[in-house]
Amino acid sequence: MRTVATITLVLTLSFVAPGLAESPKDIWRDVFAAMKRDDYPTAVRLLRTLAEMGDAPAQFQLGFLYRMGDGIPQDYDEALKWLQLAANQGHIWAQTNLAFMYRNGEGVPQDYVKAHMWFNLASSLAPSAKRSNYIELRDELAKKMNPAQIAEAQKLAREWKPTK
Repeated sequence: MRTVATITLVLTLSFVAPGLAESPKDIWRDVFAAMKRDDYPTAVRLLRTLAEMGDAPAQFQLGFLYRMGDGIPQDYDEALKWLQLAANQGHIWAQTNLAFMYRNGEGVPQDYVKAHMWFNLASSLAPSAKRSNYIELRDELAKKMNPAQIAEAQKLAREWKPTK
């Protein structure tokens, strides 16, 4: 009976959502192959499949592509959506990209407090060999902020909790 249920699930997934019948590892392989041949529509479709399943690296990659307009039309709203989802799961590169968006006012109002918070979180989660890079970005931004803004950013970073 369990075998029938498994076969039914696999067949259902293959008809309802073809990308889901593959393992995430297989989908990533297909994403990289599509990007290598500059087939961004396929890469985005596959990344979206993974991203909608909650895969933080796929959410980051999708958000990054939209932020940069790399192979697809630039769309800051989509970038913000996917980067936020990945950042909330503790994805350091997504956190850093959000920090850049807020620091530079890319598709969002410029907000040094949020930018500082995201740089701070990325620095706290980064491997020790890379931590100084994130700290440098955070501290460079802090030079443009007043003490109250820095305190607010630090408070937001302390209160932040990852999702999932």
